[in-house]
Amino acid sequence: MRKPTTSLRSAPLLLAALTGGLTAQAATTAPQGFVNLMPGRDLAGWWGLSTENPAVWQKLTPDALRQKREASRADIRKHWTVVGDELHNDGHGLFLTTERDYADFELRIEYRTVAKADSGVYLRGIPQVQIWDTTEAGGKWKIGADKGSGGLWNNTAGTPGRDPLVHADKPFGEWNGLRIVMVGERVSVWLNGKLVVDHARLENYFDRAHCLPRTGPIQLQTHGGAIQWRSIFLREIDATEANAILSRGGPDKPNTPRGKLLFDGKSLDGWKGKTDNYTVTAAGTLCCKPGKGGNVYTAEQFGDFEVDLEIKLPPGGNNGLAIRYPGRGDAAYSGMCELQVLDNTAAKYRKLHPQQYHGSVYGQVAAQRGYLRAPGTWNFQSVTVRGSRIRVELNGFRILDADILKDANYMYPKDRFGGRTRTKGHFGFAGHNDPVEFRAIRVRKL
Repeated sequence: MRKPTTSLRSAPLLLAALTGGLTAQAATTAPQGFVNLMPGRDLAGWWGLSTENPAVWQKLTPDALRQKREASRADIRKHWTVVGDELHNDGHGLFLTTERDYADFELRIEYRTVAKADSGVYLRGIPQVQIWDTTEAGGKWKIGADKGSGGLWNNTAGTPGRDPLVHADKPFGEWNGLRIVMVGERVSVWLNGKLVVDHARLENYFDRAHCLPRTGPIQLQTHGGAIQWRSIFLREIDATEANAILSRGGPDKPNTPRGKLLFDGKSLDGWKGKTDNYTVTAAGTLCCKPGKGGNVYTAEQFGDFEVDLEIKLPPGGNNGLAIRYPGRGDAAYSGMCELQVLDNTAAKYRKLHPQQYHGSVYGQVAAQRGYLRAPGTWNFQSVTVRGSRIRVELNGFRILDADILKDANYMYPKDRFGGRTRTKGHFGFAGHNDPVEFRAIRVRKL
């Protein structure tokens, strides 16, 4: 979302320049599983929005949001037109924005632009997958245009995904094809069939300390240079597919295990503690027995490690992940910590301390809320433990990233958390009487 720094030719001449060099016809039929988002001549299904924090406008009342959308339509009708199977923008005006919000999705879209242009695709209202003139004459090599389009340009410099892996732009006058897969905050981008962003986190441009919104619109940016779009197809990704993508570390990757399997779906071999209080279900999941609890933990101990697992909570369910547990006592206090596993939506938990909700370092550091799926649905969670720092990703959203020795705001007296400085211990589950289920539990030593 760069600001234009060079005066351009008039929009009519730019659009005329775009009419040549067409090498293929637009695809007008959506691939199987996709829906066609290409607007009709009245631009139905779309409205106008600038670079605005979704956390603000998504809180509007239905009437206020309707008025905001209606007020934008004169602007988009002025600058956006549908010509045959193509969507044209003159380089000015509000960004064309879907009325519908989307969670996890695959987007396929083609674009064609001009010299010195600068544009992009906003994902859930967040900037952006970058599109620009990547030639030296375009004048933006100093800010990364030489590396090509398709990167997450508004990410922090030097972070994965900020710059594309390869330069894949076609010459001016030719159509470029984008394929974008977004799960949680994780984004993969292919430009003209080449992978340019590999399962990288898109940062929240409006509040980098906070997760992206769980849902939001697709926005087509206009930024001073005429651009055409066509063949706009979107496929929503369900929880099962999202979990598979996250477990593999990205879409289209081999379905190979990442790390050592801690639970084989058949028995509790290799586990210690209150094993009689847990059961292996017919579906091959590890489940705390109703009315039972206590700690079960691996025989092996871990120092720095990553663990991936899937979690299914019943309504009101409560459990926990024991981190560097010594094999005795309450995991929240004798271990390095307990990461809370909890149905945040249950009415009985409405008035908990912030450090008691799902993903939190119990009693020490609060996680961000709003990223659990509904009870009865499998969630994918990844935990990274390095030294005293813990990072938690839930369904692809980084809900916690903290050094517990520096960032803790203790719910109880500090001395109660005697195990917080532990550097090694067991991994396990801290049951609290509810039939919470776990599966696909894999660990990687760091």
